[in-house]
Amino acid sequence: MTMASQGQVVFWSMTVVIIILAVVTALIIGFGVSGKRSISVTTLTSPGNIGQRGVLGCTFEPDIRMGSIEIRWTKAGIAGLVHEFKGGKDHLQEQDASFQGRTAVFADQVIGGNASLELKDVQLSDAGTYWCSVTTARGSGAAVLQYRTGAFTIPKVQVENHSGRDMLQCEAPRWFPGPAVRWLAYSNAGEYLPHVANTSYELNADNITLKVVSFLHNITANATYTCVIENNIAKATGNIKVTDFSITRGTNLQLVNPNAESVSSSLPCCPWMLLLFLCLLSI
Repeated sequence: MTMASQGQVVFWSMTVVIIILAVVTALIIGFGVSGKRSISVTTLTSPGNIGQRGVLGCTFEPDIRMGSIEIRWTKAGIAGLVHEFKGGKDHLQEQDASFQGRTAVFADQVIGGNASLELKDVQLSDAGTYWCSVTTARGSGAAVLQYRTGAFTIPKVQVENHSGRDMLQCEAPRWFPGPAVRWLAYSNAGEYLPHVANTSYELNADNITLKVVSFLHNITANATYTCVIENNIAKATGNIKVTDFSITRGTNLQLVNPNAESVSSSLPCCPWMLLLFLCLLSI
């Protein structure tokens, strides 16, 4: 074997030893610094109703050690925090001014894995992308949540008499964005009834929401009429059954797609994995 060959063997041997030492050191440092794994965090939400109370749902793997639990809510586009809870109490020193006095966690349920955020007096501007980040003695995790806001109310349907003729009035005090309104009319025998309606929208004092009023003409007895109000946030119905002897009413409100927005991701990435990746790149 030549001197050049011996030198190459020594060089590659030293390189392998350095890589192994780097990986071992990274593992020791990584576990020493973090010592934690990722935990599952899940978000669930439904649209927020302007001016009302809303809940941004978030759950995580429970931990009986209350003092180790840290919950942080953040929102894209704002510098401060939405809410922070740790050591069994709120820490709001870094809370963004737009959320002051409007947020709370369910403190008595945190130990059971509930990191949900209560949002009071929901504003149109509250819509956006939120992150629920949780750290416990077991590890850390985070999940994203898309929050939508609007206004929706259940309509009231009643019989009105104008100029000696009966008609139906469907009225709902607050909607946003502006909804579509349609009527359904069926006889007691299930026959579809032709009908004519006219709908108006009036801007409320908040200059955001709309009052919706719709009139249905040419109604007859022994039939069921349904007023449907719908936008991309919610769908509400009011129905009235008219007979020769009585009037029966009913209502329903359905939120559009109030389903899970995102499921867990780990937070943060373990440092030893990054170091190992860099070592492999250098070979």
